[in-house]
Amino acid sequence: MKFSTFYRHRPLLFEIVNPLNKFVKTAAFSGILLMAVTVLALVLANSPLSTAYFTFFQQYFTIGFATFEISKPLILWINDGLMAVFFFLVGLEIKRETQIGELSSFKTAALPAFAALGGMLVPALFYALINRNSGGLHGWGIPMATDIAFALGVLILLGKRVPLALKLFLTALAIVDDIGAVVVIALFYTSQIALDALLVAGLLFAVLLVLNAMKIYRVPIYVIIGTLLWIAMLKSGVHATVAGILLAIAIPGRSKRSVEECVASNEALLMRLKDNRDADAVLDPKRDKKLIAAIYTIGDNCIHAVSPLLRIEHSLHAWVAYFIIPLFAFANAGVIFNNSLLAEIGSPVSVGIFAGLVLGKPVGITLFTYLAAQLKIVQLPIGIHWKHIIGVGFIGGIGFTMSIFIGNLAFATHPHNIEIAKLGILISSLVAGIIGYLILHSSGKKDKA
Repeated sequence: MKFSTFYRHRPLLFEIVNPLNKFVKTAAFSGILLMAVTVLALVLANSPLSTAYFTFFQQYFTIGFATFEISKPLILWINDGLMAVFFFLVGLEIKRETQIGELSSFKTAALPAFAALGGMLVPALFYALINRNSGGLHGWGIPMATDIAFALGVLILLGKRVPLALKLFLTALAIVDDIGAVVVIALFYTSQIALDALLVAGLLFAVLLVLNAMKIYRVPIYVIIGTLLWIAMLKSGVHATVAGILLAIAIPGRSKRSVEECVASNEALLMRLKDNRDADAVLDPKRDKKLIAAIYTIGDNCIHAVSPLLRIEHSLHAWVAYFIIPLFAFANAGVIFNNSLLAEIGSPVSVGIFAGLVLGKPVGITLFTYLAAQLKIVQLPIGIHWKHIIGVGFIGGIGFTMSIFIGNLAFATHPHNIEIAKLGILISSLVAGIIGYLILHSSGKKDKA
């Protein structure tokens, strides 16, 4: 078989994969999966299997030795452990976007940054005003969040009715929103600090930064130290998920080998193989040692031409989108709709969340974007008009995953408020998502882009 014939029979080997499109599709389908597991959790929580559902996640799971162990209910392993991996991915996305993405320059970052700022401040203000005299004021961070998976899931349902530029805008906005959520969690939702453990965490983070500066590219080393960092953060009182962000900061964003070096080396290897082979010879990698060596070398060249940051981000996306986030939603979204809880729909916590997500998000995103445009700081991308911005503002009101996560932290000592918050988040996210969908659906005919 000739090389050219071999190529023709392997078209998928030469299909170009767009990382951004892959990210958008992965996050969007994750949002659709989230909808399914949320409904399942609610059904189980309000069925004869309710006790089994809640009891399962309260089972203790222990890792450790006789002198050192970590023993927590499964729900906390998910919320403190697996969600640290989610925040690690968030940190990688933030770092990548600030280096080569939509946040890499003021020109591209200004629009989503201003929109996200309004989408955080105004909802928090709405919530705080409603809860200023209630016992739920500490939950002001709940309506600040946007669930990127759910949000992009709504956009993908709209298909080509929304331009690609709007999906990019929403993605960048949600990433900036995540930065704000991480800061809020680290500064305002931290329990009592254990200085010795925090010092250990600081030293481990310093080691990670030194490894980065020394251009150490071996990912397992970072994973091992990052795991120790997570344990130190867990013991320090600072929420353990912050360790994921710190580890992401330390992951090398540079590649070991330049693209030019990779291409030149691979071209030389392929030419050498082609020159030394009979055109009609059958490729047999099992017997041809030179071919095996060349394939391994080409593979290594390609791997080293991609930074550890991009490699890890690429490999984690599916795990986070299709396993970690759905599992978090399944474990946390179960709410028992009894008379006691339904009577709290009009409580300050629930109303504050509704006001923040359904009203504060679109008002904040649209207002701050409008002000930035009037001041000539930003300009709307081609194909995006103000109806799109308003629609995205409502879509941004789908708080769900991040809102529930912050709600768990805000009301850790008040379980009943957590249930009220979940009820408010579910209702608000549903209403905001439907309104946003309807606005964007009516925003025009299908876009050809």
